[in-house]
Amino acid sequence: ISGYSLVIQARDSGNPPLSSSVTVNVDISDVNDNSPVFTPANYTAVIQENKPVGTSILQLVVTDKDSFHNGPPFTFTILTGNEEEEFTLDPHGVLRSAVIFKHMVATEYVLCVQAKDSGKPQQVSHTYIQVRVIEESIHKPTAIPLEIFIVTMEDDFPGGVIGKIHATDQDVYDVLTYTLKSEQKSLFKVNSHDGKIIALGGLDNGKYVLNVSVSDGRFQVPIDVVVHVEQLLQEMLQNTVTIRFENVSPEDFVGLHMHGFRRTLRNAVLSQKQDSLHIISIQPVAGNNQLDMLFAVQMYNGGFYKPAYLIQKLTNARRHLENVIRISAILEKNCSGLDCQDQHCEQSLSIDSHSLMTYSTARISFVCPRFYRNVRCMC
Repeated sequence: ISGYSLVIQARDSGNPPLSSSVTVNVDISDVNDNSPVFTPANYTAVIQENKPVGTSILQLVVTDKDSFHNGPPFTFTILTGNEEEEFTLDPHGVLRSAVIFKHMVATEYVLCVQAKDSGKPQQVSHTYIQVRVIEESIHKPTAIPLEIFIVTMEDDFPGGVIGKIHATDQDVYDVLTYTLKSEQKSLFKVNSHDGKIIALGGLDNGKYVLNVSVSDGRFQVPIDVVVHVEQLLQEMLQNTVTIRFENVSPEDFVGLHMHGFRRTLRNAVLSQKQDSLHIISIQPVAGNNQLDMLFAVQMYNGGFYKPAYLIQKLTNARRHLENVIRISAILEKNCSGLDCQDQHCEQSLSIDSHSLMTYSTARISFVCPRFYRNVRCMC
């Protein structure tokens, strides 16, 4: 407890008695009676041979139960095991290489490290670090080509994470880093540590080929990353049809079924080869394991087929479509479940272009806006 706040009352012996109160704040000063604590108590680390001087080997984690002025910043010192000055330890507790290690020269080092707090008198703790020197990387990284599809409203793409590169390395201790060619950084970024691809705002319609590479420190391997950006037209939203799938997650649909179903769907609903199929969005149905896919078909002359026409085509080809994936329903007018009787159903569809959903798999990523459907019976 760092302090107390007391209210003290003084009352006299008169008739009637009179009184008054005063507040007394009592602050408890901290005494530096806790030593720094290493987490974990001792460390094990590895470094590959031939890594450049200054390579980060380990980050020490130290805490102190005393108040801030008796705790950090900590002073770190290597007490033993560094007689040849092969290592350095910076003020932040990062252990780095000071030489280029050779596996044939030495395979293991044991360091005793001290942490000293900022209190008076200072408290100290010790930890032991075992550093193993292993052979340098002998295997190249392997990465899976990635294709990304982005659907957005006209000139209204807010940016965000659009996918993730999946790469592996047979060398157990290799640390992979990802880089993007500098001239493409005005539109995209790649997280150097985990391979996530970030698109900046304002992407134009079209195809982008990204020059991405993954490195294990010795070998560098290029990765094929292609980004397709499709901007929706407002007219599309008035001519959409929804197919509802049964027992499938968005990621499974994107990774396992989307290419095959798109091809089968084109054969089912396109009247001419020049027509264009537009998948506008896919979105889980709240409360169950169903998935809605929203699409429209554009004629080669620029117009759109009416939903009634597309639904008729889908109904005739439903059995063929279900050879790819099980269909729960084809939602006519998107008003399933409403009993309007002699009235008719009116539905409106709205797209939230700033609420993007990213469904990322190893080979395919699909980025689309969230959609909302309002339906009601009309006289």
